[in-house]
Amino acid sequence: MKPESTSRLARFGRGIKVLDLSQYLPGPMASLLLADMGAEVLKIEPPRGDPMRGLGPRDDEDRALFYEAINAGKKVLRLDLRQEKPHREFLDLVRDADVLIEGFRPGTMKRLGLDYETLRGINPRLIYCSMSGWGKSGPMAQAAGHDGNYLAMAGILHRNGAGSPYVFDPPLADTSAALFAVISILGALNARREDNKGCEIDIALADIAMPLQLFQIADFGARSAVPQPESTYLNSGAAYYRVYETKDGRHIMLGAVEEKFWRAFCVAAERGDWIERQAAPTPQSDLIREVSDYFRSLTYTECLERFGEVDCCLSPVLDLRQALETPHFKQRKLIRRSPEGDLQALFPVRVDDQPSPSRPPLSEEPALWPHSREAKTTVPGK
Repeated sequence: MKPESTSRLARFGRGIKVLDLSQYLPGPMASLLLADMGAEVLKIEPPRGDPMRGLGPRDDEDRALFYEAINAGKKVLRLDLRQEKPHREFLDLVRDADVLIEGFRPGTMKRLGLDYETLRGINPRLIYCSMSGWGKSGPMAQAAGHDGNYLAMAGILHRNGAGSPYVFDPPLADTSAALFAVISILGALNARREDNKGCEIDIALADIAMPLQLFQIADFGARSAVPQPESTYLNSGAAYYRVYETKDGRHIMLGAVEEKFWRAFCVAAERGDWIERQAAPTPQSDLIREVSDYFRSLTYTECLERFGEVDCCLSPVLDLRQALETPHFKQRKLIRRSPEGDLQALFPVRVDDQPSPSRPPLSEEPALWPHSREAKTTVPGK
């Protein structure tokens, strides 16, 4: 195997300089993925640091695990952008940056004198990506919100959950927004090759929920159909795509959407009479009841023994500890310990059949960009 330093993935964004002013999850996840692709990410934090440092569990050395995980591979510089000297230092960084990511409420960057129009005057090639809850325009622009709020307002929470709506884990809008940000930034970098100009990207986390439900929106447009809980095959309304409980209280996921997989399941279950009933309208309440009774007659082990070799999209429902021990995830090397001992969920892509390299830890003594060597970090307590 080639050494990790020669990873082709780490060359995808080589030479790209990213300033990340965002906090918590969406923006930092976007810059994390860019760093995985070789971009140089300098995270700008307020004097007390990203508030993410105070959220979530801590290890034996009192490190904030969530913060460390989302910012590995970056350099961190703390600046009070309300003060004149740090403000000048930041503008000096902007002159040489390719991308800026910020996650403040609309208007905050303008009050700091760091809005797109101002920074474009300093660096016309800058790609300026704003990530906020509700976007820069519209009646909700100044409203607060988190992932559950965006999914609730988008009509997604309403139809998911057993009995009442459930909040998703991991956060669907936050993580998907990071992906859309990276896609947009990479597209903007490509477009800049033609005209040497940057652009402003406005991403609302609430907006991200809409393209994720394009099937349901198309159905509503054609039939005015509003999906209800357990009413479609995607939210447990179909017997062939649903979680079932076994006799001993474990769970099995059946994902036999295609007819050939459902047929294989029915044959293995010795219930050929179920085969044609796959086409029944949803919700398939009667068939679901029968299949549920069938699974409750088998233990978890008996299910795996009967269907383990059957090509019918049946999987055990695992907890995280069990999932990390599966041969698939081990062989694919998606989860590995860094040389510093941190367990990392890595960029889930193999390039030239090589897994993604482990991430180095974040650095709070960054090697600044050449023109900014004189800028100093101001880390309280250091």
